[in-house]
Amino acid sequence: MQLSQRALAVSPSATLATGQKAQLLQAQGVDVINLSVGQPDYATPQAIKDAAVTAIRNDQVNGYTATEGVLPLRQAIAANLATLHGVQVDPSQVVVTTGAKMALYALFQVLLNPGDEVLLPAPYWVSYSEQVKLAGGQPIEVAPTASLKVTPTQLAQALTPATKAVVLNSPQNPSGTTYTQAELQAIGEFAVAHDLTVVADEIYGELLYDTSHVAPSMLGISPEIDDHTVLINGVSKTYAMTGWRIGYAVANATIAGALKTVLSHMTGNPAAVSQAAATAALTGDQSAVKQMKAGFKRRRDAIYPQLAALPGFNLTKPAGAFYFFPDVTAAMALKHVKNTTDFVALMLDEAHVATVTGEAFGLPGHIRLSYATDLATLQRAMDRLKDWLSH
Repeated sequence: MQLSQRALAVSPSATLATGQKAQLLQAQGVDVINLSVGQPDYATPQAIKDAAVTAIRNDQVNGYTATEGVLPLRQAIAANLATLHGVQVDPSQVVVTTGAKMALYALFQVLLNPGDEVLLPAPYWVSYSEQVKLAGGQPIEVAPTASLKVTPTQLAQALTPATKAVVLNSPQNPSGTTYTQAELQAIGEFAVAHDLTVVADEIYGELLYDTSHVAPSMLGISPEIDDHTVLINGVSKTYAMTGWRIGYAVANATIAGALKTVLSHMTGNPAAVSQAAATAALTGDQSAVKQMKAGFKRRRDAIYPQLAALPGFNLTKPAGAFYFFPDVTAAMALKHVKNTTDFVALMLDEAHVATVTGEAFGLPGHIRLSYATDLATLQRAMDRLKDWLSH
């Protein structure tokens, strides 16, 4: 059977592949510490689960909903943006999707024609490049500065007549790097000047440490930048709801309308029960979010100095999200391996610690470790890596 060129051009998700290999070893009885998965280990807050159960018992989730999501959820998203960022959006600009990944996928389907280019500042989340390819576009990697950020000058060097969009993830997966308001404004003004769409993935926006504030948003800087921005977000990371699959896009009327049309032929609508849960998450008591954020911060602060002290590991303390992204070039030399993928494989086979190669994020020489697991497990991982690297 001959598969489509589209399917053959796409690589499997490196994060999911690593997690599956770790699970296979665990099934064989190997004590693997899996730091490859980017999902909170906290349970979904009880009030959110209770709201879902109530909606089921009241027969409120049995039928199709509007493709773009139920109005109460879209109103809750708009209100949340107003509370967190002082941004005023109409619920008609909000399109709810089956996870933020679907919001991104549908957006690239809406934005791109064959051959259109999308600028991807490295390091970038593994699915951006493959989703661009699936839409017929061409992902263009843009090398970062030493701070793992990108500037308008660097974007300008990669700009061609085919450039259609730039993807900006802040706080960033895989490094936790976070852009300042001024940096976002400079990139937004660059996008306006060149008529580009900024795909602003802010899924980790509330997981910013060392401050009581959330990460700055691309939305709300100016009306012109707003019109050139599509915000991508969801409830997965903030509320420990990865399995509920609720994300959303916020866009101008033209893009929002096109998203609704495309999604009507793709998913129909997000699961009604998950929408009820997400509405409760956004409108209910936020104390669980603060507790989870504090927990992630404690883990980061406890593990960072140990990770930085490992032979051959160099890294900056992440500002947000829940990942470390150390440069392991020197550690690779200690282990006599030539690429990061082999280094990660050797670590899994010998130290039984699962991480993700930086090559999947467009930045070889680095690895990603998630600290979205309990502190005792993280400490065991540090002990294993210290022992492994010393032999």
